[in-house]
Amino acid sequence: MLPLADTATWIGVGFAAGAAVLALAASAVLLVVVLRQPRSHGAPTAGEHELPEEPDGDLVPAVREAHAETATPRRFSEIAATIDLDAVLERTLEAAASTDGIDAAMAVIGQTEEAPLVATLGMTTDEAERQPVSSTPSGGARAVRISYRYDSVGAPVPEPGGRLIRGGIAVPIREEHVGTIGTLAVFWRGDDRVPENEEIAELEELARTSAPAIRNAKVLREVRQLADVDALTGVHNRRFFQETLERECARAHRYERGVALVILDIDDFKSTNDALGHLAGDAVLAAVAERLGEAVRQSDVVCRVGGDEFAVILPEAGAQDALHLYRRIQFAVGSGASGPAERVRLSAGIAELRPEDDSVALFQQADEALYRAKELGKGQVQQSEAEVGPASRALEPGSG
Repeated sequence: MLPLADTATWIGVGFAAGAAVLALAASAVLLVVVLRQPRSHGAPTAGEHELPEEPDGDLVPAVREAHAETATPRRFSEIAATIDLDAVLERTLEAAASTDGIDAAMAVIGQTEEAPLVATLGMTTDEAERQPVSSTPSGGARAVRISYRYDSVGAPVPEPGGRLIRGGIAVPIREEHVGTIGTLAVFWRGDDRVPENEEIAELEELARTSAPAIRNAKVLREVRQLADVDALTGVHNRRFFQETLERECARAHRYERGVALVILDIDDFKSTNDALGHLAGDAVLAAVAERLGEAVRQSDVVCRVGGDEFAVILPEAGAQDALHLYRRIQFAVGSGASGPAERVRLSAGIAELRPEDDSVALFQQADEALYRAKELGKGQVQQSEAEVGPASRALEPGSG
């Protein structure tokens, strides 16, 4: 049996241990209660990003209105973000056709000495040619309403989808302090409709705000075209030739199509310069370039690549097509006096693009063939030895 003092000590220890257990239990209960409390509406804790699935009902109209107000500036900034005329017109037409009920759009841009430039979206070439929007609204009209009624006999064949154009709106593309540079029009198919005043106002605003971007891109293209033209002969220059030949060769490889190249040199041109003078030589060059332009196909590209040297790129063509072209050129150039010269003869080299060739290799092959033609007597054409072998003969000996 423990003494009385020891018994009292152990009783005290027991009470202390019990109190500690009770305190731990109370703490656990309190922690559970706190964790089950709903979170406060104050600032979110780390990792807490819960948002309502959709805005409050009163905020929905405001959100939609704000989105609509920013959509128009976004479209205008996208239009002005490029300096390529085709891209500017494409983005303008996409913005014009974004309105509900609009099925097609067209832009007609005036050019100084050429036919107007026409860009379309959602319509075929035949449809575009039938639209009466080749000129801008006259008489101070802000917009012109277009309405179609078709006869049962002789009506146009419906385009894919079976719906003919029933109406449209045309507005001028006008820039302040510059004037009108073109026309922007939208069209709808199926049943006729009456455009709302707001719709017409939006189209006018689009035409007005896109006008500077269209004009700047148009001016840049005109400047670029001038930079690509040889001032003396009016045909494309060497820089344009190199860029075009590289592009056509890459395109031919990509789509497994052909490209042929003809390089032509005026025989005895130095003698003409020495005998008649440089002004007479310039007249001969201009006359030859003009007749080259008359002999080639519409898809062929005529360039002046040297002093008296010209080149013709024939897309989707082969060596035989190039040979036929040379014959036409010799006939056109040799059929009469070319400027002060009584008669001009041309030597030529022909090359056809092979699978392993790039634009540089194609040019070198045609150029080497030209030198062989000159060495063999001039006034004739030779084909690249890389294609027909070293024993090749002139394709057109003594021609001209």
